[in-house]
Amino acid sequence: MIEESFISSRRPSPLGGRKPTKDDLAEFATDDPDAIDDVLPGRPGELSMLIVGINPGLWTAAVNAPFARPGNRFWPSLHQAGLTDHLVDASLGLAAADEAQLLARGIGITNLVGRATARADELDNQELRDGAARLVHRLDDIRPKVVAIAGITSFRIGYSQPKAQLGLQDSSLIEGWPEDIPLHVVPQPSGLNAHYQVPDLARIWRQVWESIEA
Repeated sequence: MIEESFISSRRPSPLGGRKPTKDDLAEFATDDPDAIDDVLPGRPGELSMLIVGINPGLWTAAVNAPFARPGNRFWPSLHQAGLTDHLVDASLGLAAADEAQLLARGIGITNLVGRATARADELDNQELRDGAARLVHRLDDIRPKVVAIAGITSFRIGYSQPKAQLGLQDSSLIEGWPEDIPLHVVPQPSGLNAHYQVPDLARIWRQVWESIEA
């Protein structure tokens, strides 16, 4: 049950709930390494699934909400998979009630790289490698039951796994990865990824989720 008394520690949208303009978006193309706040519980060991995006888009940074740009398939696919009880609209910011619902289900969200860009391919390889290593170190504190990284190309670069394919990974190939935390790589849910539509992504999210319960 979602706690009605839940109080978010995340910062509100910098735009105060309005839609970003083109000028707004340009202002968020900075070197800030923490462009948006994570969705994470206050204590370790409370997460079933940690979802890891590659890095925030400019719209996402402008409203301080994960996968916020309209047209991104993340929230529709998560809902179709049955992991949220309604379709979350994060386009103007993430409501505290929606954050509470995610955390109550044991779902957390972070990124490999915190810097916001218009496209993930604007990140350089070293940024991805540094972010990948940082995620490994953070797992000792977060302790999720499973990790799902959304983006195969950036995963291959960040973890030096050029032949990796989507799906469950052999995490023993990643130095320091906890052996008791399964690692999946799922498709990038951006609207730019035409290969995977909402039903495809929903099926994959459900498979990852059911692997926890198996």
